[in-house]
Amino acid sequence: MTGLVSRTNDVECALSSVSDDTHYLRVRLRQERPIPLDVELDCGRGELLALVGPSGSGKTTILRCIAGLHRAEQGFIACDGTTWLDTGHGINLPPQRRSVGFVPQHYALFPHLTAEANVRFALGRLPRSRRAVRANELFALVNLSGLEGRNPAELSGGQQQRVALARALARDPAVLLLDEPFSAVDQVTRRKMQRELAQLRERIRLPIILVTHDLDEAVSLANRMVVLHRGRSLQAGSPAEVMSRPRDAEVARLVDQQNLFQGEVIGRRSDSDRTLLRWLGYTLEARLAPAFPAGSQVDWLVPPCSVVLHRQHRSSRGDHWNSVRGTVAEMLVLGGTAEILVRVKGTVNCDAVDLLAFSVPTRTAMRYGVAVGKPITVSLLADDLHIMPPTTRQA
Repeated sequence: MTGLVSRTNDVECALSSVSDDTHYLRVRLRQERPIPLDVELDCGRGELLALVGPSGSGKTTILRCIAGLHRAEQGFIACDGTTWLDTGHGINLPPQRRSVGFVPQHYALFPHLTAEANVRFALGRLPRSRRAVRANELFALVNLSGLEGRNPAELSGGQQQRVALARALARDPAVLLLDEPFSAVDQVTRRKMQRELAQLRERIRLPIILVTHDLDEAVSLANRMVVLHRGRSLQAGSPAEVMSRPRDAEVARLVDQQNLFQGEVIGRRSDSDRTLLRWLGYTLEARLAPAFPAGSQVDWLVPPCSVVLHRQHRSSRGDHWNSVRGTVAEMLVLGGTAEILVRVKGTVNCDAVDLLAFSVPTRTAMRYGVAVGKPITVSLLADDLHIMPPTTRQA
């Protein structure tokens, strides 16, 4: 549906060199207050970019800057070759001249208007005779046909969200901005609407920027994600890359990686592309990390899904399995999953202790005899051990 992309050729302003799909939307923002920002991001046509980070990290402010509702102290925003903001050259298009569809967190529907009237309000650019037809097309697009005559108070949270989305699309935007769009709906509705958004993305082929606190939502929906903290963009990449290869321990904590440890690089296996890592007296194999020579103090992580439980009394299958031993410190059964915390004590020449988290199906934990206080052996998959620069130590 290429008609959803507005060209705004009548806008007389400087043009950036951005015209390809990869960098269809480019954003650079800097400010000290009211919320500090130091952000760079881009979003391609047909791509969904998720902004994740704790409350106060500037996610909503970024959307407001793109929409023209807030002006950063310094910044540049360009979309489809048109510059919307360039503080260095005095360019700052008002919201009505930016081709943006914005769905705010609480939808901001007019309570005294029907769902159809809310959508038709955004169709003022069309001849009156075309507005009803276009409104019906949009209601069909967001799976809300038949509810056009209801007021917002007569609609569920999910239905209100669909009305807000239809109204945003009524502007034929070049960019779609979604601020926590599923926060007000129950889990069943949330999952259904996430699927609908994934389908809609394929149909409208717009750059979509999604603000969310839900990491699972970002991982399942986004082509790429940006991790934000205190207004800074710390890392951008595919969800798989950011989750499994965070830039440093700060990013790892923000994406809820539990197994963060400190170690020392001791070399490289001569017969394989593996970095050797010393931890609690164990020698572990990790994914090759050529940036860290022998002797480097590093942070490292292993995702819980890459911790493999051994059967009791069964020997490990070699050093490359990164076999480590410990004692079960905690086991919490949550339905079909057992969340296990292992106290790993150092080897003979190391007195340090670390806690290692992982989960297995509850039936597996029962079959293997896992219980608090019992010894346990696990393997850490070498391909998933990720080495990072060391956390800056306070003097």
